[in-house]
Amino acid sequence: MTSASKLNLVQPADLFRLQFVQSAAISHSGNFAAYTVSRSDIDANKEYVAIWIADLRSGETRQLTSGAAMDAAPAWSPDDKFIGFMSTRNEGKPQLFVIPVDGGEGRQVTTFKQGVGSGPSWSPDGKNLAFTAVPIEEPRDPSLPYRVTRFVYRSNNLEYLDDVKQDIYIIPVAGGDVRRITDDACMNVAPTWSPDGKELLYAASMFADIPDTLLPRLRIADLVSGQIRDLTGSWGYVYNAAWLPDGKHIAYVGVERGKPIGSKNDLWVVSSAGGKPECRTASLKPGVGGGLQPDMPVMGMTSTFPISSDGSNALVNAQIGGTEHIYRVALSGAEHWEAVVEGDRACMLMGAGDRQVVYMASDFQTPTDLYVCDIEGANEKRLTNLNSEWQASVSQPKVERLLFPGVDGVQVEGWIYTPPEGKAPYPTILYIHGGPHGAFGSTFHFDSQMLCGAGYAVLMVNHRASTGYDDAFSTAIKGDWGNLDYNDLMAGVDYAIVKGIADPDRLGVCGLSGGGNLSTWIVGQTDRFKAAVPENPVTNWVSFYGVSDIGVWFAVEELGGHPHEIPEIYAKCSPITYAHRCKTPTLMVQGEHDWRCPPEQSEQFYTVLKANGCTVEMLRFPNSAHGASIAGALPVRKAHNDALMDWMNRYVKGDKK
Repeated sequence: MTSASKLNLVQPADLFRLQFVQSAAISHSGNFAAYTVSRSDIDANKEYVAIWIADLRSGETRQLTSGAAMDAAPAWSPDDKFIGFMSTRNEGKPQLFVIPVDGGEGRQVTTFKQGVGSGPSWSPDGKNLAFTAVPIEEPRDPSLPYRVTRFVYRSNNLEYLDDVKQDIYIIPVAGGDVRRITDDACMNVAPTWSPDGKELLYAASMFADIPDTLLPRLRIADLVSGQIRDLTGSWGYVYNAAWLPDGKHIAYVGVERGKPIGSKNDLWVVSSAGGKPECRTASLKPGVGGGLQPDMPVMGMTSTFPISSDGSNALVNAQIGGTEHIYRVALSGAEHWEAVVEGDRACMLMGAGDRQVVYMASDFQTPTDLYVCDIEGANEKRLTNLNSEWQASVSQPKVERLLFPGVDGVQVEGWIYTPPEGKAPYPTILYIHGGPHGAFGSTFHFDSQMLCGAGYAVLMVNHRASTGYDDAFSTAIKGDWGNLDYNDLMAGVDYAIVKGIADPDRLGVCGLSGGGNLSTWIVGQTDRFKAAVPENPVTNWVSFYGVSDIGVWFAVEELGGHPHEIPEIYAKCSPITYAHRCKTPTLMVQGEHDWRCPPEQSEQFYTVLKANGCTVEMLRFPNSAHGASIAGALPVRKAHNDALMDWMNRYVKGDKK
């Protein structure tokens, strides 16, 4: 065993030594799981994903695809003899392939010029695959004039919606003519076959005439008549859904329209013919769905969730504070729910049969691995241990949970990572999560590991607006950004100082998106911090309203009205209002194709700091969307980590370049 004194400290380059379980699907027999593993080659500037098979009885694993491309979204055929998947192996455009489970070459099924967008979904008889693709055969020439008619015409990660919106298609597995199922202006995704194979349930979003364009509605396509009916309409927002075995009901996770933004999601059941949905988790205060924000290129989200074969219950994820668990929820009768898989970790449900549950799990020290347990949550078995060699070679930080009162006495939860070397009080980085309706917690966060390797403590606080607690907590900042959230963060900093962990004279702050917003807010309110690295922030609510892909919807929901209705609230809650007071050396980090928090948000803040003599620089990522530093191009991930480390070393520690 290597002694602790000989272990390496975590370095920025370690990110590219790690592998991650990305997704998984359980076989219909319940005996196997197909799962995907990603790895990076920073020298070649390439990322690869391979499909593996795990025997859930023996725990043995084997690689199914070569891993020389991006092989994703494995789906089992009804007889468990084949796996359908998406791959970039031919000319880089993702297409559908089918491969025998026992091994052999994958056979290409689709030949769309622009590739396919998602899928595959097997029909119950195993004869057809449903998937999504862009209906336009030839891409628009971006150098030519272009007329816009959509309410929201450009979206983060997607660019111009008219060019990339998806329709649903069906193709015979054996080959043949493609059948187009939808033909409208929406983004139609996640097709799921009804038990009798006569209908497809799917999610429709990106509506051309409304501002809340990202938030999906459920629709059902009748494959016999060709008719499409809107199941949820303007009821609210739906995030994933599943057919019940009777084919007459659908369960889904969502939230009713009209509730304050940040309100919990619940599990609902509705007749597939339409009607009033029934809430099955009203008494579960944190709600269902959601999850923790990691710093690794894994989302852990699926478009559906398992329903028991008798239709009596569903398994869903539930974020409980800084953990993510799997719950069983009764679908009829008296409301009942219970935890199946728990622990101080993030457990991301991937699928289940009648006997076993398959999930990815991560904690503070460990990236995602694959697990299986029985349907009651017992007899857990770890199926992968992808990064054991790396973990054995490095000295990782200690993590302590913190509980402290906010400015109004409400209990706030946080965590502090402390470095494996050095002595308290440590130079400390306040790392702020995005959303703001998101949360940090017990899941792997590489930036924190890296900063601790450089001798920093890292403080994370689930401030007011964070999810996983209750609606009063997660909706508390509506119309009042920069008050309770800011004070919760400062209370956490003060608590870490009183405990003797954080050095009050060596503080830095950083964060992405909502965390970028609060980073820019903080440096306009206080000079306590020696350095700030806001990434893709919101700094000016008025201009955000007009340029973000969620601007009109999100700004109105968060602040309580349109800019002309409440101009004083827009000004009060905008970091740009206070930017002239900033004296903290600040590095703005910005994706140039981020249409969620567009570049002009960073540019405005940068200009005001420059004009007022504050030390400021801007790191820009070409062709990069909102979360590019986490899951974007490898050079972007590297540049972000190197810049974050350099800026904190320069101004928090005072190191010379």
